[in-house]
Amino acid sequence: MAENAGSNAAAHPGYAAPPPATTAPGAAVGQEGTATGRAAETQLRAEARQVLGRLVGRDGVDFHPGQFEAIEALVSGGRRALVVQRTGWGKSAVYFVASLLLRARGAGPTLIVSPLLALMRDQVAAAERAGVRAAAINSANALEWDEIRARLAADEVDVLLVSPERLNNPRFRDEQLPELVRRMGLLVIDEAHCISDWGHDFRPDYRRIRDLIQVLPGNVPVLATTATANERVVHDVQEQLAADAGDVFVLRGPLARKSLRLGVLKLPSPRSQLAWLLSNLESLPGSGIIYALTVSGAEDIARALREAGHHVLAYTGRTGTEERAEAEQALKANAVKALVATSALGMGFDKPDLGFVVHVGAPSSPVAYYQQVGRAGRGTDNADVLLLPGTADRDIWQYFATSSMPDRERAEAVLVALNESGTLSAPQLEARVNLRRTPLELLLKVLAVDGAVQRVSGGWAATGTPWAYDGERYARVAAARVAEQNAMLDYENTSACRMEFLALALDDPEAAPCGRCDNCAGAWYPTGIEESANAGAQAALGRVGVELEPRAMWPGGMDRLGVPLKGKIKPEEIMGPGRALARLTDLGWGGPLRAIFEGEAPDAPIPDEMLRACVQVLAQWGWSERPVAVLNLPSRRRPQLVRSLAQGLAEIGKLPYGGELEYRHGGPRNGPGGSSAFRLADVYGQFGVPEQMAPNLAAASGPVLLVDDIADSRWTLTEATRVLRLAGAPGVLPFTLALSA
Repeated sequence: MAENAGSNAAAHPGYAAPPPATTAPGAAVGQEGTATGRAAETQLRAEARQVLGRLVGRDGVDFHPGQFEAIEALVSGGRRALVVQRTGWGKSAVYFVASLLLRARGAGPTLIVSPLLALMRDQVAAAERAGVRAAAINSANALEWDEIRARLAADEVDVLLVSPERLNNPRFRDEQLPELVRRMGLLVIDEAHCISDWGHDFRPDYRRIRDLIQVLPGNVPVLATTATANERVVHDVQEQLAADAGDVFVLRGPLARKSLRLGVLKLPSPRSQLAWLLSNLESLPGSGIIYALTVSGAEDIARALREAGHHVLAYTGRTGTEERAEAEQALKANAVKALVATSALGMGFDKPDLGFVVHVGAPSSPVAYYQQVGRAGRGTDNADVLLLPGTADRDIWQYFATSSMPDRERAEAVLVALNESGTLSAPQLEARVNLRRTPLELLLKVLAVDGAVQRVSGGWAATGTPWAYDGERYARVAAARVAEQNAMLDYENTSACRMEFLALALDDPEAAPCGRCDNCAGAWYPTGIEESANAGAQAALGRVGVELEPRAMWPGGMDRLGVPLKGKIKPEEIMGPGRALARLTDLGWGGPLRAIFEGEAPDAPIPDEMLRACVQVLAQWGWSERPVAVLNLPSRRRPQLVRSLAQGLAEIGKLPYGGELEYRHGGPRNGPGGSSAFRLADVYGQFGVPEQMAPNLAAASGPVLLVDDIADSRWTLTEATRVLRLAGAPGVLPFTLALSA
């Protein structure tokens, strides 16, 4: 069978059922030794090849080794199967063919649990081209849900795709899932490594699938597929599939990709990495993907490349749903040279002729790296894959390493709040638990799959099931993450075959030297950087100024924390739009700022170069009314830095320096981080206007510039603004060195 048969089928006029089967659904596999068994297998293979021919749009095709065996296990055996095969092998052909064969035997629709919208879009499109009646229920097509439910009720859907998070949606879980379970012909778990704590892309909601498997009738086959699973993950997934159903059919093939030419190019700085891209992007074959580790990094690279005349688009967690779909289509149509993406563009994105993948900064494990580079060369003989390791990689890895692990104290606080108050929404919980929305929602997912809480209409509720913090398990996972990071560094530094290294990381028994990578055959990539590219990279990374948006609403539930603020912030108390020099995650000034805020450097006056960059931000601000004075917030950790910044801006801008606010009642106690409600409660009433500053504020003819070192939640600046406005300041324009994200 062709490399991508089943995943990129040609157009097909419509679904036509194969001939009736003589083998009853759920019949045991293992009849090969009998004449009846051999005849049944022969007929099933013939039917399966007919369906495959319709999938790929031509006759005479046959299966890759193992594909038919997996289909047979599902259709004739009603078994549970795990397929671990390289990207592009045709795993989707297995579940599409099996689905149509089962449907012809009277089975209900197939349910595919799929992790990403981009992957769902590709799967639905491939299914429809092949005459498989497919539909998806996800956050991007809410207007179509009623129509899809009607089609399901009328038995007009062969394959339904949902995200793992949808399994915990109260309406879907309580109203639709039971009927689906009753009628389901096949359950497919795509990207099944996400089930495992040990998988490189673990998602808490995937663990809910174990519960779904346990309630399925015993004769409903289950298929799990992935291209990125080592032995530990395979064993974990196999155990979860088995439940009480006995053994699992495991099909594992060689994972090395012969089409990929791997390389690693170490460059000394973000500037030189960007200069390399500016110099060499157009020489890379076809169109491809440039991966960055952070949203800001991807946006910075995309902007610099576009300004230099390259046709690229950014694709990140900040990219809207419609924009993502348009960007994916632009890449598939070769209308752009590249998408500059975070891991938001990852599993399952299907472009057979993708010519290259370049990483600016390394993923945190060889397995995660293999998964992303597997987007390239699926339907071509050659594709180039290059890693440009970053100097900040390890810091970024550390931040994400434990993000899916619950904090014991906060988990227990969530359970106490829910037990005391009943159903609470995430914003209401924020006012009771000192945890920001994103980590709070992740924690709730973990508690939900552990059975301690459940999502209900109106929010979250405790189930009454006891919950115990599994510290030993999380310690093991954390240790595994560190080992993976070290392995990624080993990949960067190895002198052995790079493809063999990745295959060994996946415990591939057929791992062998590829003969193509830079270590096997010599450096294949250009190393030169044009002088104009150096200048362009320096200009791009020297860009300064990030908008600092004012808060418009006080957090809900502040009365519970003793703070008499609610609703919209009054116009006479709100701060104006502000600016920061850069985000901590930016490629340019992000590095020097991280050295200040995340390093061990002692407090010191602001460096001259950084002060000049701040002056440039103010020069480009375009404010409607120029500030008439400069003030600053007090600082315990960096008083010299903050004061020297404010005084320097005042001196260069020929503005009076009005001094700094003072702490009241001991000042804030908890520092940055935490939920909005707790952060505001921490700073509320903690700032005061010094006696000598008050008359100048009341007499000011325009806004004042309020300087601080870093904006995290923005509640410090918001509360300080409220105090200054109540003291008579006509307006407050905030300025900080850094935004935390």
